Amino acid sequence: MRSLLNRFWIGMLCDRRGMELVQVAILIAIAIAVGLLFNKQLTSFVNGVFKSLLNAKF
Repeated sequence: MRSLLNRFWIGMLCDRRGMELVQVAILIAIAIAVGLLFNKQLTSFVNGVFKSLLNAKF
């Protein structure tokens, strides 16, 4: 069973589709990390943008 899993992961890493999957997973992890690190700054920025949009006179 272990050799089957090893062959699967090695095959996924060598395959182009596997590389795309790894790249997407890394990008998602980076986006989550940035969101967690700058949570307060992002929240205040989004709140400020929505506040200015709601107060705008179109």
